[in-house]
Amino acid sequence: MQAPSATVPISLVNGFLAAAGVKPKLALLYLDRAGVPPELCGEPGARVTEEQFSTLYRTLAIELDDEMPGIFSRPFRSGTLKFLCLSLLDARNLETALYRFGQFFHIVLDDFRFASRRNELICEAELCMDPAYGPIGPLGQELMLKLAHGVMSWLTGQKIPLLQVDFACPRPPHALDHRYFFSGPVRFNCNSTLMRFGASYLDMPIRQNKRNLGKFLARSPGEWIFESFNERLLSHRVRQHLAGKLPDLPTVEQAARDLNCSVRTLSRRLAAEETSFQLLKDELRRDIAIQRLTETRDAIAIVAGDLGFDDPSAFHRAFRHWTGSTPGTYRRPLRD
Repeated sequence: MQAPSATVPISLVNGFLAAAGVKPKLALLYLDRAGVPPELCGEPGARVTEEQFSTLYRTLAIELDDEMPGIFSRPFRSGTLKFLCLSLLDARNLETALYRFGQFFHIVLDDFRFASRRNELICEAELCMDPAYGPIGPLGQELMLKLAHGVMSWLTGQKIPLLQVDFACPRPPHALDHRYFFSGPVRFNCNSTLMRFGASYLDMPIRQNKRNLGKFLARSPGEWIFESFNERLLSHRVRQHLAGKLPDLPTVEQAARDLNCSVRTLSRRLAAEETSFQLLKDELRRDIAIQRLTETRDAIAIVAGDLGFDDPSAFHRAFRHWTGSTPGTYRRPLRD
């Protein structure tokens, strides 16, 4: 079984609504369009699916005519991302495209500059904020690095692995979810906001063309916000392994044996990624449950059984522990 996509913390939903300055009545309308129960916005442990989040993002972008809804001092008018990508397609290689990426935003925004530099081994792509426009919040910093990384990966036709991601802002509430947004280790309270990756990727040719651009834009923002699972992070491999074992999830001893390592090594390496075996089991079951409750008409008892719960009441208790809400809160009428 393919590991399901991760769900998105409600703090990001609330962050986008706040940045967009949406009034309560309109917020209810936009949440309804995305299929997000409004009561989830007041529950810190609540989650939404990637599709719900992307739908809300697209709704805000269209309604506000801003492809980065309310995040920066000047809106990204409809078509900004399209013209950005068009300006990169005939670049000689990724290094030239990344330079043009920085020049494009220098023209359209005053809040920051986007600069890149390289040595023989490492490239740094940095978001240089202009203090005259005030600090860019965590959401804006995350979005710009995600956009740059997503566009770079699309241009080259492969996900570019990140060696390090630094943010010049305090640790946000959803920091533990960054392993599903960035492929490399993430640090906060740094002097600069930047990402590092192997300099050899800068020499790669551009592999996309205008014909492919429409598909990329149609899948936005999910195409560049969400990170696909990869083999570099042990937590991703463990999640994939667990997904293949449902409904009979293995013990940590069995999983370590299957992954050809000791329990101590497995626990230590997961701790270095700020997680644990039990937490990954809970996150996997939580995410599958939320997606099934949101996207299907499957009975709650069936969902519980598929996740390894013999007693539906035990599933209800676990789900409330994971999200702060009952499974029924996520069970919304599906639109035909």
